Amino acid sequence: MPLAAGLLTHRLDLGVFAGLGAMHATMNDRAEPNGLRVRRIGTAVLASALGMLIGTVLQHAHVSPLVLGAALTATAFVSGALSATGPRGSAAGMLLLVSTALGSGMPLPHPWWAAAPMMLTGAAFVLVLGLLAGPGGERNRALAAAYDALGRMLADLGTPQGPASRRVLTARLNQVQDFHPDRSDPRYEAALAASEAATGLLWARRPVPPEVADVPVRLARAIEHTEAGSPTVPDWRPDTPARRALDAALRSAADTVAGREVVLGTAPAPPPDPWRIRARLLSRGSVTYGLRVALCIAVGAVVTANYPLSKSYWVPMTIAFVLKPDLGSVFLRAVSRSVGTVLGVALTAAIVGVTTDEWILTAVAALCVALLPYATAAHYGLTTVAMTPMALLLLQLGGQSSAAEFWPRVLDTALASAIVLLLGYLLWPERPRHRIEPRVVDAATTLRSYLDSVTTAGRAEVWLRRTAYRSLADARLEVQQGLAEPPPTGRLAEQWLPATAALERLGGAVAAYAAQIRYGGRVPDPAEVDRVRRALDDLTAAAREHRPPTGPASRPTKPHDPARSALGRAADELEALLTT
Repeated sequence: MPLAAGLLTHRLDLGVFAGLGAMHATMNDRAEPNGLRVRRIGTAVLASALGMLIGTVLQHAHVSPLVLGAALTATAFVSGALSATGPRGSAAGMLLLVSTALGSGMPLPHPWWAAAPMMLTGAAFVLVLGLLAGPGGERNRALAAAYDALGRMLADLGTPQGPASRRVLTARLNQVQDFHPDRSDPRYEAALAASEAATGLLWARRPVPPEVADVPVRLARAIEHTEAGSPTVPDWRPDTPARRALDAALRSAADTVAGREVVLGTAPAPPPDPWRIRARLLSRGSVTYGLRVALCIAVGAVVTANYPLSKSYWVPMTIAFVLKPDLGSVFLRAVSRSVGTVLGVALTAAIVGVTTDEWILTAVAALCVALLPYATAAHYGLTTVAMTPMALLLLQLGGQSSAAEFWPRVLDTALASAIVLLLGYLLWPERPRHRIEPRVVDAATTLRSYLDSVTTAGRAEVWLRRTAYRSLADARLEVQQGLAEPPPTGRLAEQWLPATAALERLGGAVAAYAAQIRYGGRVPDPAEVDRVRRALDDLTAAAREHRPPTGPASRPTKPHDPARSALGRAADELEALLTT
């Protein structure tokens, strides 16, 4: 729409920058409550507009290559430090650097200072469209998806597909948690309680009847209002504490979906810490990552200043994309971006070779942006294949490029990827243990807090289990990304894989233990609890000292005897893993 407006008003120079702002807003839009949506988009777009302002000021002032390189390097440090604070900071940090690079090299509109305001205008257009549409039924759809995932997990209990189904359920609950950060929806609280009980059954390898596994699926249809009436839980006579916990949780869930008042007994989550983002921003990890990005940008600035590159901003822009910390393996991204750029350039050259009609190119650019969500979900390389034609077509529409200048972008991308691989990956003193092992520490620490709530508070604080499983998901994701990289990262990730799997099973054991206490009359054994605490403390110490556990991983293959303590079996597994 901004590009079309620019064409209709014969001010395509302004329309290109408005289109960039709209694209940056769309890239950061999520199906979430309006308040979260405004903060997420606003943070990213304000950072992007600030970067564009910095870049256009530098270009308008005709600064020397030395000053430009120094400014880009300083911006890169801030971008890297901000990127290490979390997903929202990562998006803002990347766009800050990308837009600074673009503003320093793209031909300026008239007047020159209009570039940043036009980006904000395009982003405001996207934001207004999103707010008019509103989250609507997204909350209910996300909640229904979580109940569907719970039903799939219950159906997969006792099968090899159970752990994978549990990870899908964790992802669905994470999404619902983003919709309900204060846990104000009782249907969500009931889903958390049912998920905890199901996790305990998964660990115990105890299946449930198909008609029971179907209850969450029918609850999901009721939430979506596609099934009439209130689903009920069959009388299946559960015979173990974990099954009784699931039965109680499902009945509470059915009541909440039907609108009946239920006392769930879940403890409230603590208020957020307003100083958390500041502590992260000033942490050693953020500063180190900022220096890492700054080093790559500084070398890129030196290279572009000494070699004739027609679009010098393409190198720092590529470095910013490849070094984004939450997109997976840097090694794979560098390779994928190079290959994706080649394919994207070939596709763009073919399109421009057929037609240069501005309206057709605008439609193709819009199609590329529309494909980005699907490409991102499939593979990072496909994201580059979709994004490269969009960027090149914007340059073509602005009269800033021609088909003959497309192929040098392949050289620029290869150059930037080589800089990242050499200085940001191979030679940088930051080792993979600084990514994997802190995640293991976080997961072990939150699991210990969850265990303490189960054994000392008299009830399971379900939000602590949610926090623990989000930490476990982060740890597993970091390990999986490490497995895709060459040594030493791949080797270290392989060494930590048994520990992350053991921590995931410990989460299920604690959930089963909570059911034994509440529904089986078991009294916590202090000596048994201390065994698990010591094992978690030893694992935390090993992660901090960069010592992956070398003991044998013992994965139980038989259903757990409900007469035996779930915590005792978990302690045996952890102690065996930590044996050197």
